[in-house]
Amino acid sequence: MIKKKFTSIAKNVIDLEIDALKKLKKNINKSFSEAVINIAKCQSKVILCGVGKSGLIASKIASTLASVGTPSFSMSASEASHGDLGMISKKDILIIISNSGETSELKNIIQYANRNKILLIGIVSKKDSILYKASDIKLLIPKVNEAGSIVPTSSTTTQLALGDALAITAMKYKKFDKMDFKKLHPAGSLGSQLKTVEDIMITGSKIPFVNENLKVNKAIKILTKKKLGILIVVSKNKKTCGIITDGQIRRMSEKNLNFHSLPVKKIMTKNPISIDKNELAAKALSLMNNKKITSLIVNNRKKPLTAIGVIHVHTVLQSNIS
Repeated sequence: MIKKKFTSIAKNVIDLEIDALKKLKKNINKSFSEAVINIAKCQSKVILCGVGKSGLIASKIASTLASVGTPSFSMSASEASHGDLGMISKKDILIIISNSGETSELKNIIQYANRNKILLIGIVSKKDSILYKASDIKLLIPKVNEAGSIVPTSSTTTQLALGDALAITAMKYKKFDKMDFKKLHPAGSLGSQLKTVEDIMITGSKIPFVNENLKVNKAIKILTKKKLGILIVVSKNKKTCGIITDGQIRRMSEKNLNFHSLPVKKIMTKNPISIDKNELAAKALSLMNNKKITSLIVNNRKKPLTAIGVIHVHTVLQSNIS
């Protein structure tokens, strides 16, 4: 085969799948909305099932649903008839995917769902099929031209796209946001970028607090002990009133200024830059870079004058946040 034909074949495959998706878009109707509402309100599990390529698509859709807050898993159609039907409870939602809707391995599952009044959502292309007729909610996918004529390609593309549409629409209906997403994705680059300041801030006895009336010479000892390069100056009622950095101390020492016997409030920087604990750590890093500082005081939006932690640039970078 001439190599020039390779790109032509590839473009034809993609064109066929684009056409299939355009047809799918026109098929989105009230049944889709009904499916979304039921999935979003499901108090148990969403179980997906298919055979062959449709089974692989079922696994992917289940994974996507689970990742955006809808407990889901895929079930083997062949194993279902050998005991795995026990995985399905009456409060579950069953989504069966089948292009033809007539696959023999699915018949026992369909009958089980109907007999036990388990909500069945069918993703199918044939109205006269067993699956379409048995489904409580019918999601009709268009009849499409498969690339290569015999291999499930365009049909599985529409199944996958419909599954993504269900998952994302249900996510938005439930108001599942980036903070919810972070809880389910603690690892990896996504989890890192969604970490909040509270997740990585320094707290408790590690915070370098000093009273505003403490002498500088004693404050320096605390600065050395805490090893954060800053001191948070607080008033008698524990309100944050200033900050002292090791850079300030060093510059004063170089000028031979007699400041060691002064109270820290005489040399502190007032109105220090701070950040709310619920902000993304990535935002804290950006703020530190813009202000050319290495630490930020962390507060609670409800009590902006009370420091509850410190976030250091090294801690942010060690958490793979950029």
